[in-house]
Amino acid sequence: MKVDVQVISRCTIKPSSPTPDHLQHYPLSFLDQINPPVFMPLVLFYPSDQNHLITSTSGPGKLNQLKKSLSEALTRFYPLAGRLIDNTYVDCNDEGIPYVEARASCRLSDFLDNPIPGELNKFLPFDLDDVKDIGMVIQVTLFECGGVAVGVAISHKIADATSLFLFVTSWATISRRDSHDTRSPIFESAAIFPPRDVAGYNHALGMVKKDEIVTKRLVFTASKIASLREKYTTNSNTATGDEYHQIRPTRIEALSAFIWTRFLTATAGHKDNRDKMYMLNHAVNLRPRMHPPLSECYFGNLSRPAITIPSFDNDEQGYGIVNQVRDAIRNVGGDQYVTKLREGDKHLNFIKERAKLVNKGEVVSFSFTSLCRFPSYEADFGWGKPVWIGSASLTFKNLVVFLDTQSGDGIEAWINMKLEDMAKLEADKELLKYVSTSTDAKT
Repeated sequence: MKVDVQVISRCTIKPSSPTPDHLQHYPLSFLDQINPPVFMPLVLFYPSDQNHLITSTSGPGKLNQLKKSLSEALTRFYPLAGRLIDNTYVDCNDEGIPYVEARASCRLSDFLDNPIPGELNKFLPFDLDDVKDIGMVIQVTLFECGGVAVGVAISHKIADATSLFLFVTSWATISRRDSHDTRSPIFESAAIFPPRDVAGYNHALGMVKKDEIVTKRLVFTASKIASLREKYTTNSNTATGDEYHQIRPTRIEALSAFIWTRFLTATAGHKDNRDKMYMLNHAVNLRPRMHPPLSECYFGNLSRPAITIPSFDNDEQGYGIVNQVRDAIRNVGGDQYVTKLREGDKHLNFIKERAKLVNKGEVVSFSFTSLCRFPSYEADFGWGKPVWIGSASLTFKNLVVFLDTQSGDGIEAWINMKLEDMAKLEADKELLKYVSTSTDAKT
């Protein structure tokens, strides 16, 4: 449902302790530099029966607890409270982050009955493309019933999804005063991928005006995902000597292949535009793929896309794409890959050339990023765990974000497309066979 959200206060939250002089210059890594200047959003919803009725009478104590713990968390994550300078470094000057408190004119349960992705942007204090030099922004919204939405948006110039969840879980840990469950960030990404001269690179590749994009949330239940995995397992055999071994795709591999083929079928792109190149991008976390593997506490952008150029020969259902995607992901990471990234020039030239082709319309790019299996539903600020977690309507076309359902066994696909393409996709009968008809956010 649509919701009216009114801001009731604004302030700036600064770190509880000043950042030491020797830490006030935080260099961006090469991978930070080439990331787009946008906020990554996450909105966590908490019902009143868990947070002890955060209302106009009981709220101040809980809200003060949030602000105090946020201030303490910023001391630990000090670059977020600084200001980005020239896409080169963060001046960790403790200027702080914008913090907004707001009220929603409905009950949380009413909103969750049918959450509209575009409405979640109202639980964030800034437009996602209005990042400027700020590292992070927070909005806490109170519902009429006492439920709460905690909206967090972090600059993609400074952090990736792993770092976002590291911050949120650390903030929640501090808020509930759990001294046995703390993890400190490691700010050494620039030592791994030194900054470079990225002049001439289009940082806004793929970004479009927000009124050109529509976002839909499709829910795939565990049983439907299992059916898709079986569908692609049957047709994804790999030869080893004289024997054939079936390889069962992961949930994300199966869903990605399915959504991609339905997009192609719905838009007829593979029939009418054979002269174009189609490109699939899957965001891959580099930390566990390094040699030796890095801790998940390494802060920054330590992820890159695995790029697949799909082959359409006799593959209308996308069976071969599963293997192609798996091979592309397997090639991300390792010493040789990391060495090329560290050198920077070849990788930068590659993405510059790809950007030119995309801008000319010669390449159709489609991207997937998975936030599944992150500890998103573990963020307990002292009120219990969230009843639901959502994203928002993003500023990139042909982008799919996967999120766990509250139960953990299903997956929500948040699909961002141009309006005309989305209308065709939503009418695709094969897609609708696998999508849950339930509008319950907790499915």
